[in-house]
Amino acid sequence: MRPNYYPFFVAEMGANHNQWLPRALALVDAAAEAGANAIKLQTYTADGMVCRGTYHVIEGGEWGGMNLWELYERGAMPWSWHKAIFKRGAEKGIIVFSTPFERDAIPFLERLGCPMYKIASAEILDLNLIKDCAGTGKPLVISTGMASLAEIEDAVRVASGPLSLDQVTLLKCTSGYPAPAAEANLETINNLRRHFRCKVGLSDHTVGSAVAIAAGLYDVDMIEKHLTLRRADGGLDASFSAEPEELKQLIADVHTAMDAVGEEHFGPTASEMATFRLRRTLHVVYPLKAGELFSEHNVKPLRPGDGLPPAELYLFIGRPATRAVAAGEPLAWDMVRGKPRPPRGIEW
Repeated sequence: MRPNYYPFFVAEMGANHNQWLPRALALVDAAAEAGANAIKLQTYTADGMVCRGTYHVIEGGEWGGMNLWELYERGAMPWSWHKAIFKRGAEKGIIVFSTPFERDAIPFLERLGCPMYKIASAEILDLNLIKDCAGTGKPLVISTGMASLAEIEDAVRVASGPLSLDQVTLLKCTSGYPAPAAEANLETINNLRRHFRCKVGLSDHTVGSAVAIAAGLYDVDMIEKHLTLRRADGGLDASFSAEPEELKQLIADVHTAMDAVGEEHFGPTASEMATFRLRRTLHVVYPLKAGELFSEHNVKPLRPGDGLPPAELYLFIGRPATRAVAAGEPLAWDMVRGKPRPPRGIEW
């Protein structure tokens, strides 16, 4: 499989910057060194996500017990950092782009030259946000966690006004943090591809690499995985994020899995040719004089595979040798007069 068939890998920074710019820059470096094609940011403010002073408490999951404003206040990346992060990405040769969670973030990101945008699963109902992102004319990634088919249809309809379908990527996503592998439902990827005729992929919130590797077998265009420097450092997204070496191995394993699918093939491959000669073929095990009869006593299926296949033995049994044959010599047609005719019903 040629490398351009591999998925576009996105390392999601999320809240793993832990509100420290040097850590955010180190994540850019780590994503590039792991072999990711891009690193993605999240651009929002707590006030742009929820009304200050409201105390809706999250129930269950990774952030259970926190109120929404506290969650977004802790997870938000200062907008003043973006310029430095985009600059570091350019220096490291890795694409930097973002998920704007509010419409005001789009002109800000445009001024930074953001090359593409993503719509988070929870924002798929915000058709004006989708319209504004698509209106930039840049590729748009849409996560589909929790969305019904009708909601995805609305999002794609709005996005495909300014954009062509090959500029839109739909990511199968399970919006649990972390998400159980049993709820990944990767078969949905094929439905998204057939139904929308656009690019497809996976936004992976599961622990480990198994689900992302499995997604590679669906010939996805994009895989997104959260990245942290060390889970032990803690942070809002740490528990379901990959560490740099894990991300590097995940990318390699996805490539290997996709290579392994290959194509329909029978017969030996290039790497099997040495072993191919170890298949059994017919060899004379005792010296024969000219005129001496071949038998199951003096001809055996042995290695290496230089002679006739074992199934041909019955065509030699009881027939005289046309010449002297040395022990160990592979059986050949010139050892008998004329190539025998197979019994009725057998074809060569």
